[in-house]
Amino acid sequence: MQEIKNKEVKNGQSPTEVNKTRVLTKKDVTKTYLRWWWTAELSNSFERMQALAVCASFTPALEKLYKRKEDLVDALKRHLQFFNTQAIWGGLIHGTVLAMEEEKATEGKIPGEVISGVKNGLMGPLAGIGDTLDFGTFQTIFLALGASFGAEGSVIGAFFPIMFSILLFCEGYYLFHLGYSLGRDSIKKILSGGIVNKIIDGASILGMFMMGALSATTVKLSTPLSFDIGGKAIVVQDTLNMIAPGLLPLGVVFFVYWGMKYKKWTITKLLVILVVLALVGSFIGIF
Repeated sequence: MQEIKNKEVKNGQSPTEVNKTRVLTKKDVTKTYLRWWWTAELSNSFERMQALAVCASFTPALEKLYKRKEDLVDALKRHLQFFNTQAIWGGLIHGTVLAMEEEKATEGKIPGEVISGVKNGLMGPLAGIGDTLDFGTFQTIFLALGASFGAEGSVIGAFFPIMFSILLFCEGYYLFHLGYSLGRDSIKKILSGGIVNKIIDGASILGMFMMGALSATTVKLSTPLSFDIGGKAIVVQDTLNMIAPGLLPLGVVFFVYWGMKYKKWTITKLLVILVVLALVGSFIGIF
């Protein structure tokens, strides 16, 4: 065991020394995270979803915390209850819960129901944050960049999905240890500080910027139409370029956006429509 001294300030008073008995080492916490990383999506079932992965990842740490078989069995059953969240940001929950289990094992002040309540209450909100940031923004950016390199025949494009996986691993590692270090109040501090909203806003702006840039470089559309007015040939594409370069590709992007947002078309339906329009337009000489 190691004694760790933390400082806290209450109601404007001078800092006071608070001793917390730590049984788990950084290596134990990292091991728990690694087990969660490898198993989070392997044990999904409609009955318990990720519960088996949670229990499996916590088992070595719980065995170190609870020496009595009855206490260990109780803890294992606690983490076999239904659980489902986004795996990366869910690490923040697990780090916090691990700290609570340690406090329960050493001081006995935390009821098991409170630990279960923390998990149940936070798995939904953090899943929303994680899905928005990781899979709604970062994944889109990385895969779009990789696709743009791949379309040019560059092998660099193949590394972007790998880079995205590395980002998720590092993000999960940080959040897991952050949850364990700050304990029960960690998520409250993070959410109440407005940090998450700023990150989401910044990531959304970056994502929109990248989508605009990639749309301008990857969406190709032009027209060969021309008119003869007063003996002078007017090329429609040249005229459009003088008004706004890339106007037709931008129109395609907004057409796809309109179809997805307002007509609720699926990706498959949109692809079929675009292919049909391209074939018809090419056949009659518009594109």
